[in-house]
Amino acid sequence: MFDPRVKKLAEVLIHYSLKIKKGDWLVVSGPANAEELYKAVLVTALKAGAFVTMRITIPDISYLFYRYANDRQLKFISPTDKLETEKADAILFVWGGWNTKELTNIQSQRLALFQQARKELFATRLRREAEGNFRWVGTVYPTSASAQDAEMSLLEYQEFVYSAGMVDRENPIKEWRALSRSQQRLIKKLSHFRTIRITGEDTDITFGVAGRKWVNCDGRVNFPDGEVFTCPEEDRTEGVIRYHFPAVYFGKQVDNIRLRFEKGKVVEAKADHGEDLLKAMLNTDEGAKRVGELSFGTNYSIQRFTKNTLFDEKIGGTMHVALGAALPKTGGKNISAIHWDMICDTRRKGYTVYGDNQVIMKEGRLLI
Repeated sequence: MFDPRVKKLAEVLIHYSLKIKKGDWLVVSGPANAEELYKAVLVTALKAGAFVTMRITIPDISYLFYRYANDRQLKFISPTDKLETEKADAILFVWGGWNTKELTNIQSQRLALFQQARKELFATRLRREAEGNFRWVGTVYPTSASAQDAEMSLLEYQEFVYSAGMVDRENPIKEWRALSRSQQRLIKKLSHFRTIRITGEDTDITFGVAGRKWVNCDGRVNFPDGEVFTCPEEDRTEGVIRYHFPAVYFGKQVDNIRLRFEKGKVVEAKADHGEDLLKAMLNTDEGAKRVGELSFGTNYSIQRFTKNTLFDEKIGGTMHVALGAALPKTGGKNISAIHWDMICDTRRKGYTVYGDNQVIMKEGRLLI
């Protein structure tokens, strides 16, 4: 009935990532061209006893909304969005679509206004997640648009996606549980450090992490996964960082970002391309100028950049530093309407990562 890899992906998402049980309300949201995955997810979730709501979009809907909505319409919060945020037990976000560049010519300020209006919804989701009352997971369905971004054929991209999620293996859930145990051992060692410092080309930045909890990203929120992260102390990020990979937000690309931090706050921001979007997002609110996440990428099945953050932030040996909202379960307190992951390629020659004064990663290779 289904591609075996898609069937396994649905089973991992429902039984492992979301832990769906009888009576749960599951909302599934995404573009219509992930049809095969929706069918597999629906069957798997219904067999588990869930109540399922499908929210499926068609081509050009996002573009038409952002082009023609006035400010009041951009800021409008749908009662159904509010209800789902407050009451749904789980949400599955499927990313794919037909055109990853459809919002390229939409004004950055319009995107920022939409995000600002949803700040409370985002905070509610984070709070409910921290309380254990809500689960969510986001995944990618391989489409031609994403394959083109990654500079692969669709068949090659499908192999890449399913390999990264280990759903091409005999027992993917067993594989993810093994990765979870490995990452937990890393977390045990990272938890002893008070500072994390990254040095390399155009980069010398230190984050205060004392008292903060490191989180094991083992396929239960993003899928595929493979990272361990924390949220640094809000006023203890100092220094400069350069992001070698493009940062993508709403499908718009910003190249060669350089940021300078003082007392935890961005005081200087530059980019070779897309600087207007970078500055618009930084001005979303005060929290957008602070670090909401510091993370080690640990998925060594992913080694190439694809212009899709879901995969790129997991590249084994890299680190990403996100601007915006912190996750409360780490002890982070930063509040923002955005959370924007930006990737630093610490696999490059000369890059070193320190825990306090100890070298813990050299050119992408973990030493602890």
